[in-house]
Amino acid sequence: MENKRSDEVDTLKTKLFSVWHNVKYSWALKSKTSFSRNSPVLLLGKFYHFKAEDDDSATEACCEAADEDSVMGNIEAFRKDFASRVWLTYREELPPLPSSTLTSDCGWGCMLRAGQMMLAQALILHFLGRDWTWSEAMSLQSLDTETWTTTAAKRLVASLEASLQSSPRPSDEGSPPTHQAQARGSAEEAEAHLKEMYHRILVSWFGDSPSAQLGLHRLVRMGLTMGKQAGDWYGPAVVAHILKQAVEEAMDPGLAGITAYVSQDCTVYSADVIDSHRAPRAGPASAERSDAPPSPQSDQPASASALSDSRAVIVLIPVRLGGEKTNPDYFNFVKRILSLEYCIGIIGGKPKQACYFVGFQDDSLIYMDPHYCQSFVDVSTSDFPLQSYHCPSPKKMPFSRMDPSCTIGFYSRDAQDYERISQELSKVLRPSAREKYPAFTFMQGHGRDYDLSAGLTSEKREWPFIRDPRRTVTTTGDFVLL
Repeated sequence: MENKRSDEVDTLKTKLFSVWHNVKYSWALKSKTSFSRNSPVLLLGKFYHFKAEDDDSATEACCEAADEDSVMGNIEAFRKDFASRVWLTYREELPPLPSSTLTSDCGWGCMLRAGQMMLAQALILHFLGRDWTWSEAMSLQSLDTETWTTTAAKRLVASLEASLQSSPRPSDEGSPPTHQAQARGSAEEAEAHLKEMYHRILVSWFGDSPSAQLGLHRLVRMGLTMGKQAGDWYGPAVVAHILKQAVEEAMDPGLAGITAYVSQDCTVYSADVIDSHRAPRAGPASAERSDAPPSPQSDQPASASALSDSRAVIVLIPVRLGGEKTNPDYFNFVKRILSLEYCIGIIGGKPKQACYFVGFQDDSLIYMDPHYCQSFVDVSTSDFPLQSYHCPSPKKMPFSRMDPSCTIGFYSRDAQDYERISQELSKVLRPSAREKYPAFTFMQGHGRDYDLSAGLTSEKREWPFIRDPRRTVTTTGDFVLL
């Protein structure tokens, strides 16, 4: 009887917290983000200058001013590039998450969402390339300075639809035939149509349903094996391992040509990465790929084909850039990392508040914020709306507020590409007068050649970082400080 009453109290608490978080994160109060015209802006390896050569007047530009005629330089190109990145946020009204009654990740799932965004950027590089931008990116509506809840907005839309039932509803339903007809017009349009198809499939992999390959339900289920439950807060290192497992276990044939690697104790073992590039992926995905009829997922460009002998590798490197706060000596290091086109961003943020860092200007980081609750979208339909998966509103944060715990991501297309990346990063990591200790290192050979925990049983190993029993250490969060 007491156990039953206790369960009822826990269920009530869960529902109350869920309602509170849905209200808290469904309200949007967004002020415009200002960018200096006098300094370049870096976005995942691409440089943008907002000041035209003959512009000596205004010193700031607002990236949300869609109707502003006075913008100079290539601010529009930046806005389109930023809005083309996949934005994954809190969602409500989801199917219940594994081993819980929660139907929303509001208030606790921000690091998982940030990890999904970084993984989505890797898949964009894999299938679409860094120069790809979404054709509808500039038509996104900015988050207004007015406030409303997603529930109220949804009711308004439902009311409007009910009143206009007799009129043809403007939607994407009639778009595919038009796009298909245009795609047949020229090779250029056909390629654009094909990439848009990849874009839609890519977003569907991150849907909020148990069947989505890289969706929240799969990530939470994998977190259970690592001691994390729905409702817990996930650190950047834990999320790196969850993402690795999710990519490796993905069943969709379109994901058979890519895998993931997570560094060990801030060390990337080159032989392990090269093995990941070359090793054929075993399991159901391979069998499904060989027997399944041609599909958009498997009909990839030659450079990203799953039928190739080589796989692309997403390299994830959990690091700690200081003690309680980020060491200012690492600010330039972060800038150099985000200036590389094969960098897929950094997941980290402020303490207990995750963000996805994609660029910088001067002493401020540019990031995508998952702390905005949106309604569930059924991605199983062929014409599901894409607008809520793209953000028109970049945010900025001073480097000094960045939490030292983070995970850095890179995309490596093949073994030859990895050799180039490791050489370039080794130069970036070279110790300087200010940065005496590199954030991470590259080592030749395999991780097993340096395994300090070979004599430990699996129950005694500390995940994700292995403690050497011969050393006395202090732990903090997801990391071990030696």
